[in-house]
Amino acid sequence: MGHPLLDLTNKTAVVIGGTSGIGLALARGLAQAGANVIPTGRRKELVQAASAEVAALGRRSLAQTCDVTDVASVERLLQSVCTEFNSVQILVNCAGRIMRMPTLEVPEAEWNAIMETNLNGTLRACRVFGRHMIEERYGRIINIGSLSSLVGLYEVAAYAASKAAVASLTKSLAIEWATSGVCVNALIPGVLRTDLNAALLDGTERGREFLMRTPMHRFGKPEELVGAAVFLASDSASFVTGHLLVVDGGIMASGVNQ
Repeated sequence: MGHPLLDLTNKTAVVIGGTSGIGLALARGLAQAGANVIPTGRRKELVQAASAEVAALGRRSLAQTCDVTDVASVERLLQSVCTEFNSVQILVNCAGRIMRMPTLEVPEAEWNAIMETNLNGTLRACRVFGRHMIEERYGRIINIGSLSSLVGLYEVAAYAASKAAVASLTKSLAIEWATSGVCVNALIPGVLRTDLNAALLDGTERGREFLMRTPMHRFGKPEELVGAAVFLASDSASFVTGHLLVVDGGIMASGVNQ
């Protein structure tokens, strides 16, 4: 049996962008730690499959789509979850969008679309669920940042700007909500290999550079974020807020690696 403060039994967690990659790994991990988990996203069939995975782990779930670019959709999600589970203790914001392109060539519409999902979408979910958590005097919000929240990455300026803003928003909400029992933190994943980015990393110059810059000399697995997420979602993190928890194999600590 694990430590009681890390046990998420009877907690309800909503994972937006929880149907693939990091989000799905975190949805599974929170369910394994005892939480009822509602993994959601825009695509109905993926939402149903992710919900079924949670149920297969013996936890309760709910299959409802959510689009973070539409505040009414986020509000409907909260209402459905509260109808089914009474309240929500944990929110994980994983919905994300990225495009690699020289900044001079990025169409303004694409820049805005990336901001709309990554920054404004995170804000919408934080506000809708945060208001509920403040009323309940308890909440754990985990945003997903990026190495590009902290350092520049080549030709992903829109994504990087959005993720730097998510890091800043995390700290702003943390201090506003600190006396309301709501802790707001962010996970900063290093270079994780997922189905989505495998083609960008395997055997490419960018992939080789990431490996050279990672002291552990390997890519991370999405499952390696689970422990950090369970900690931030749990009662053990009751005095942890406004923190960016880096899980990166040592990249951010690195100066010279050999």
